[in-house]
Amino acid sequence: MFRKILIANRGEIAVRIIRAARELGIATVAVYSEADKEALHTILADEAICVGPARSTDSYLNMQQIISAAVVTGAEAIHPGFGFLSENSKFATLCEEVGIKFIGPSGKVMDTMGDKINARAEMIGAGVPVIPGSDGEVYTADQALKIAEEIGYPVMLKASAGGGGKGIRKVTAPEDLRPAFESASQEAQAAFGNGAMYLERVVYPARHIEVQILADQHGRVIHLGERDCSLQRNNQKVLEEAPSIAIGQTMRDKIGQAAVRAAEAVSYENAGTIEFLLDEEKGEFYFMEMNTRVQVEHPVTEFVTGVDIVKEQIKIAAGEKLSVSQEDIVITGHAIECRINAENPAFNFAPSPGKIKGLFLPAGGVGVRVDSAMYTGYTIPPFYDSMIAKVIVHGENRFEALMKMQRALYELEIEGVTTNVDFQWELISDKRVVAGDYDTAYLMEEFLPNYRNKLEE
Repeated sequence: MFRKILIANRGEIAVRIIRAARELGIATVAVYSEADKEALHTILADEAICVGPARSTDSYLNMQQIISAAVVTGAEAIHPGFGFLSENSKFATLCEEVGIKFIGPSGKVMDTMGDKINARAEMIGAGVPVIPGSDGEVYTADQALKIAEEIGYPVMLKASAGGGGKGIRKVTAPEDLRPAFESASQEAQAAFGNGAMYLERVVYPARHIEVQILADQHGRVIHLGERDCSLQRNNQKVLEEAPSIAIGQTMRDKIGQAAVRAAEAVSYENAGTIEFLLDEEKGEFYFMEMNTRVQVEHPVTEFVTGVDIVKEQIKIAAGEKLSVSQEDIVITGHAIECRINAENPAFNFAPSPGKIKGLFLPAGGVGVRVDSAMYTGYTIPPFYDSMIAKVIVHGENRFEALMKMQRALYELEIEGVTTNVDFQWELISDKRVVAGDYDTAYLMEEFLPNYRNKLEE
């Protein structure tokens, strides 16, 4: 086991990793920007090193500085958390080259699953259902028209080398495809130096179902069940729950086994998440992408399985075998997570940084957990993601979990900054959400317009 690890992140995930490491008897090194000098993760870690100015490009994304911090402090491994460098294959490879263990998959695997065309080919080879679309890169509008005619409209054009929402166009009719292809291809060429596209049939609305997997260095892969992440705003997850109310045990087994095959196909190592779209009308699910890191919403899976995912990540990286087998995984009860952000829902969710003048966290009672890096007197900097906490609850069943979340959000008090706590309370209390009758379209197209009308009244 490692004696010391460095956490290349900030906020609640850095605190979460420090706590897991301490429980394993491992010393920790925090890195921080000049804006995060007083952050909780710098206080809790055994050592803390400043890696640059406030801008993330100069600090949390500064590979050389972070590697240097690990070398200077004698850290044997680096945990990247999520965001920042967590899915950067160059950083993972750099760690390997200097003899520091990257707590995650190899750079090679990241590249394979990060390339949409390669990932799709690997999944087809592993017998994992993929969204109907092109089998490779598409270079001309004529090719795209032919494929779209075969798979049916609407279709989504996506840049092969894409990311960040660039080079993406939704096309609903044949006459719109050619101009959309040309503009998307030009945008992709300018952004990525590669104008090649691929296209898929649009599966919308759908259920966004993701499966948590763990894979050790000894060829053993298991899944920890699924999470439903369909409640999203601008493709950003807002609320997650496990298990999904949308699928039964037969579908649960099929989608779990598909996730394991996907991980095995690329010789995956460590924690990862296979994301699927579920077409409820057709009763079919399709591979969407793989997240090669720990997810923001991992606590709901920890609640329903009893498996500490972050500890397993560290143990796997240290060469240990998985501490649980597939037969050990039993889904018990129901868990829900609400993401708490320093933002103003009344002004299009504009970020609301500032000083926390008062704080009450509703962490009391069985099955209530708050993951956060907040404390009274802490100043939320304006330079990073606005998420400041996650409230997670677990109940014997979904109704109990819903009631627990309502109670927890009612008690949560954050003074000094505007947050989305009331918005989350309204969402968790919504009749359609309580009934489990929602999909990827519901929050944006139905709930949010009604919520804005209420704010204006």
